[in-house]
Amino acid sequence: MPRRSRPDRPDLHSEQLDGARHDRQGFTCGNQALDNYIRTQASQDVRKSAAACFVLTPDGRTIAGYYTLSQHAVRLDVIPPEIARQFPKYPDIPATLIGRLARSLAYRGQGVGELLLIDALERIVSLTPLIASAAVVIVDAKDDEGKGLYTKFQFIELPNHPNRLVLPMATAEDLVRGE
Repeated sequence: MPRRSRPDRPDLHSEQLDGARHDRQGFTCGNQALDNYIRTQASQDVRKSAAACFVLTPDGRTIAGYYTLSQHAVRLDVIPPEIARQFPKYPDIPATLIGRLARSLAYRGQGVGELLLIDALERIVSLTPLIASAAVVIVDAKDDEGKGLYTKFQFIELPNHPNRLVLPMATAEDLVRGE
């Protein structure tokens, strides 16, 4: 997949993780699980088609942040009833999982977390006509800061599943279009 410049941050480019080129060992976000994932597991997950990993980079080597995408399903009966009616009436709703999302401490306070989420949503929305997805799911926001980012973008916490959030695809499409 080609590099994409962010119009709001032309100094950062979005591209697929290249384990040989990107400095995974130099990435630090302050969350050990997320640091360890990009350093030791992400390339293997990509090779085994368990997840697609994308990075924001200023130079093709440094990782300002990353996120992963994979196919997923969410049970309709765990979605809040007021939004469940937006989804098809199947026991499991096709979804796209943003499994991990992290920004480097070196880029803290620069809006990189938001850029990563927007980039992920743009990819998901663009692929939905090819691989149907009724929702975007964030599984287990790692902390209150992460949860705050997702709720700012209208993700809805699932009842009885603390820090697990869902976003209807129609809302994701509106966000990507700037509505």
